[in-house]
Amino acid sequence: MKMVSVLFVTLLGICLCFQANATYNGLGQKPPMGWNGREYFFCSGINENAIRGAADALISTGLSKLGYEYVNIDDCWGEKHRDAQGNLIAKATTFPSGIKVLADYVHSKGLKLGIYADAGSKTCSGRMTGSIKHEQHDANTFASWGVDYLTYMSCYIPEFNPLARYQKMSKALLKTGRPIFFATGNWYNLTDYIEEGPKVANSWLSAEIGVRYVDMLDVADQNNELAAYAGPKRGWNDVDVLQIGKMGPSWTIEEYRSQFSIWALMKAPLIITTDLRNASQETLEILGNKEVIDVNQDSLGVQGKKVSKQGDLEVWAGPLSNKRVTVALWNRGNSTASITAKWKDIGLSSKTVVQARDLWAHSYLPTSLKGSLTSSVDSHVVKMYILTPIYA
Repeated sequence: MKMVSVLFVTLLGICLCFQANATYNGLGQKPPMGWNGREYFFCSGINENAIRGAADALISTGLSKLGYEYVNIDDCWGEKHRDAQGNLIAKATTFPSGIKVLADYVHSKGLKLGIYADAGSKTCSGRMTGSIKHEQHDANTFASWGVDYLTYMSCYIPEFNPLARYQKMSKALLKTGRPIFFATGNWYNLTDYIEEGPKVANSWLSAEIGVRYVDMLDVADQNNELAAYAGPKRGWNDVDVLQIGKMGPSWTIEEYRSQFSIWALMKAPLIITTDLRNASQETLEILGNKEVIDVNQDSLGVQGKKVSKQGDLEVWAGPLSNKRVTVALWNRGNSTASITAKWKDIGLSSKTVVQARDLWAHSYLPTSLKGSLTSSVDSHVVKMYILTPIYA
């Protein structure tokens, strides 16, 4: 009997050890897809009707059927102070029904609800209290509301060590018993991505995007350096929201396609931030490109990266399941140019013959290819392909 007790305690200890890792919450085997109203609504327009409208729009546009499942509330959803029992409170003027009722509505649509909190004394807007020293209390609150996704930032932390704060919330979420996808802010230390990332979060903010097209270029380059740190059993490099369809500084349709292509290839979370209730057909066609989405959601889960560069002309590539390869020819320059992807740069044998599928034209190239793929690419355009080996 004593031996059985010792064995039980040992197994329990092993179990608890495994549960300390965020990836053992069973989530994040593929990059998350969904919607977040931060960039469009921010604090001035975020309310329960906007969240309900976003959920309805994911359904009516058909985007939910393509994998967009999270409806995430960002900053400013709560009151500035806690109640007498120390609970976070939904803001009475903008979320009068409360978060639990809103979560029930989102769940009734077959979708999942996300919420925002901060590891410090207050959130990044300064308009809500933070979760420092209340991690377990807040985690229990989120679980009781039916929250499925937590975006957790690190503004107003007392020490320059967000990792320690993220660890506290990660463990608190696991103790609730509810699977909650855990998305953290930036950790500021590359070593943390390698050693602690999979133990703490399902995704982490590797770069923050600005509102201009050139900002997107910088973010892609930053994230390119972190390609080895992402994967199904690790977590995902979050390069911030999709700018596609946003109001603000003008992007061209081709620039929107470029971001969607590169985000998909990098296995980044695909989080929409435009008002889907008024989205244009062009916006919906980009966000709804199933062939590009399938690259992002591929079961192999390897983050693609930049494999060659000649000035403003770049080739990005990454392996897919079933020995396929995805390739993006990206012209960052201001004039049309020819770009070549060589097999030796993208992980294929020089003798391999492939069939190439153009993911934006939704058609196969007329002839099979061997050794390289060359195409004329217009300014700020990404041409994206899947190469399927026919024989080697």
